[in-house]
Amino acid sequence: MAWKCPAHRKNGSGEEWTGFIDQGVSLEGTLTLTGTFRIDGHVKGNIISEQTVILGENAKVEGQIEGNRVVISGHFDGVIFARGRVEIQPKGVVTGEVHSPCLVIDPGGSLTGAATCWLRQMHQRESQSPSAPFGQA
Repeated sequence: MAWKCPAHRKNGSGEEWTGFIDQGVSLEGTLTLTGTFRIDGHVKGNIISEQTVILGENAKVEGQIEGNRVVISGHFDGVIFARGRVEIQPKGVVTGEVHSPCLVIDPGGSLTGAATCWLRQMHQRESQSPSAPFGQA
């Protein structure tokens, strides 16, 4: 079930919310999502989303996250692949790797590990013509 959340609209687009995992809930395995999803519980495994993954302040997640936008306010240990933006908010703690064209760490947020940031245009050029020298795609 998906629903529009007017409070989270940006640029008038709105995002489809798929659901959430509340505090006190634990999940182990792979979570595949079509919309925005919030986690306040414990997850061990892979999270794959076409939109936004939000880890609330009480979240404890271990594994891999793939998404368009990833917002961390809780604890994450593993690897993040984001097509858009990764935000580590003031109480967010990330241990591991972040791969994204945009990484924002708010004051009080923490990243222990490695970050790889790339220009979206450069990434698109490389995927269209991997053998072309830089600047000639």
